[in-house]
This record gives sequence, structure tokens and C-alpha cells, in this order.
Amino acid sequence: MAKATKTKPKAPAAAKAKAKLKPKTKAKPKAKAVLKAKPKVAKRKLPLAIALAEARVLRPLEVDTSGAAAAVLDRLWQTVEARRVAGDVEGSHSARLMARGTAKVTQKLGEEAVECVIEATLGHHEGTVSESADLLYHLVVVWVNAGIQPAEIWAELQRREGISGIAEKAARPKGIMRAARTTKLP
Repeated sequence: MAKATKTKPKAPAAAKAKAKLKPKTKAKPKAKAVLKAKPKVAKRKLPLAIALAEARVLRPLEVDTSGAAAAVLDRLWQTVEARRVAGDVEGSHSARLMARGTAKVTQKLGEEAVECVIEATLGHHEGTVSESADLLYHLVVVWVNAGIQPAEIWAELQRREGISGIAEKAARPKGIMRAARTTKLP
């Protein structure tokens, strides 16, 4: 009997060794199965709000830009200047805004800038386009109010073309930094 008991413990030990090997060999297919299962998780139906947000952000641009050009800003400036000269505060938003003074003109520019930033931060494509147009309109009103012609802005942009933003800021007069009460470049 002693011989029989000695052989029996060997059999379970061998079986245990084989059992230990089997899960290790099976673990790899399980890992592959888990990796293959991940795309299935991604295919689950998303909440409507997320699906709409992804569709809005990930879709290709569908903007009709035929005939659109930066020259529209020059024409807008001419229109706003004509409204300022006419002084028709009853019929022109531009004239009414400028009649309220520089503080109101610049306040509106700031409001539009904030609205544009909010729309862009939220990923609202159409809202960002719309608020960008509002922002540019109010920027043109600021130019007209300050007596700045678009050609002055275009010349400054052309002067900066090809210059690093860091180098351009470092080259600015020190008076600007004194007026801003800082020694650090933004």
C-alpha cells in the first residue's frame, strides 16, 4: 500500500504542474481576446450628447468659401466709416455704437472676444464662425473709431511675417512694458 500511496501523490503533482502550464498558455489567447474586445466596447452606443459633440467636432468642414476673401474686411471698413461720417444713429448700429464713445466701442469688442473664446472652447464650430465674424466687425468699428485704416494693419502683419513671435515681442520698445507695469514678456 505504501507503494500505491507514493504513486498517487506523484500523479496529482504532475497534474498540478500541467495545470499550471495550461493557464499560462491559455492566458495569451485571453489577453488577445481582451485586446480584440476593446473595439467592441468602443462600438457601444454613445450617449446622444457625446455622439452629437463628436459629430460636430470630427466632421469635415462644410463651409462654402467660394468668393470669400479677406478683402471683405476692407469693404466692411469702408461701410463702417461711411456710417460714422453719416452719423445716422437711428439707422446704423455702427454709428450708434461710436456715438456712445470709445469706452463702449472697446467694451463691445471685449464682449465679442469672450463670446468667441467660449464658443471655441466648447467646440461649437458654427458658433465660433459666427462669433468670429462679430469679433471682426467690432474690431473694424474700433479701427474706424480710432482712425486706423485696414492697410495699416496689413502693413504691420506683413512686417511681422516670417519673424518669430518671441523675437518680435523682444524687439518691442521698452515703453510698452513700462506702461504694462511688467518686466516679463507675455
